[in-house]
Amino acid sequence: MSPVTETEEHQALRAAVAALGARYGRDYLARVAREGGHPDELWADAAKLGYLGVNLPEEYGGGGGGIAELSIVLEELGAAGCPLLMMVVSPAICGTVIARFGTDEQKRTWLPGLADGSRTMAFGITEPDAGSNSHRITTTARRDGDDWILTGRKVFISGVDIADATLIVGRTEDARTGRLKPCLFIVPRDAPGFGRTVIDMELQAAEKQFELTLDDVRLPSSALVGDEDAGLLQLFAGLNPERIMTAAFAIGMGRHALAKAVDYAKSRQVWKEPIGGHQAVAHPLAQAHIELELARLMMQKAAHLYDAGDDMGAGEAANMAKYAAGEACVRAVDQSVHTLGGNGLTREYGLASLITAARVARIAPVSREMILNFVSHQTLGLPKSY
Repeated sequence: MSPVTETEEHQALRAAVAALGARYGRDYLARVAREGGHPDELWADAAKLGYLGVNLPEEYGGGGGGIAELSIVLEELGAAGCPLLMMVVSPAICGTVIARFGTDEQKRTWLPGLADGSRTMAFGITEPDAGSNSHRITTTARRDGDDWILTGRKVFISGVDIADATLIVGRTEDARTGRLKPCLFIVPRDAPGFGRTVIDMELQAAEKQFELTLDDVRLPSSALVGDEDAGLLQLFAGLNPERIMTAAFAIGMGRHALAKAVDYAKSRQVWKEPIGGHQAVAHPLAQAHIELELARLMMQKAAHLYDAGDDMGAGEAANMAKYAAGEACVRAVDQSVHTLGGNGLTREYGLASLITAARVARIAPVSREMILNFVSHQTLGLPKSY
């Protein structure tokens, strides 16, 4: 498949997910967030239709597709105003890592539930003192007989309260070199010593953010995902889909905001004609549309490379897609709010809350500055400053 033109199957998937999204929309998600609930009804419907596990292997109940298909689902839900953030975490990161590197037992235990939405998994990498630097992670895992003991802290971890388990990035000591190397562990929600505290966010979202503490959490040897010596490879196998899905999240949000602004500009009349007839209003909206389309092209390229097994190529493209989508989303939301003037700040139109939400796409899961570092070092071959 060319990453430039979508297949008929992909177009049909877009249309079907858009129809589901239209039944829920921005008002549904805003109400759920206001009431402190979770979008359980939308999650269940998306699961029933096979959308949540579209990237997971068919033998475990998934759709047998890839990140290309999963990103379409999230983008279209976002364009309808009701994106599911846990799609980024549960099927995209955790599902991918377990499908690619998990033991047969881990696949049997987790993949069917992740595919049909009956189980969810959170992902814990970020730490208070490490930020985007995975080499500074201080959560450590040490052996105790056949068990592992995990100690450390994580911060800004989404959806831990509803997830059945969290895929935790820790580090183990290499017996040969004494250096610490990353490893992935499945930590059940009710594991003794596994604590969580909700972070009070200005962002209004159904999915809460948590700080986690791991206080000598004892896990069986079966909690380790994949090979102890291939941690970094396994980690990046999950981070590339995360970047692609964050791009999908951002593009969907930008499209949603832009559609509202275009509708308003067509009907809002102050002088003789609708305000959309004035180039000062029309051109910035056209520019926002172009930038969102360009970001989607890079996202499709990244998904295509990842699904084809080109991890190196996908790493570069996924970072670029996330960067482009974050920038395009922030500008689209800003211009949409501006187009509506005072109405853009009212609850009735539902755009003002997106100003904060759009910012997330620039910050998470990796800042735009770290992406520029990646591109300057890896792509352009410029020296590192750190």
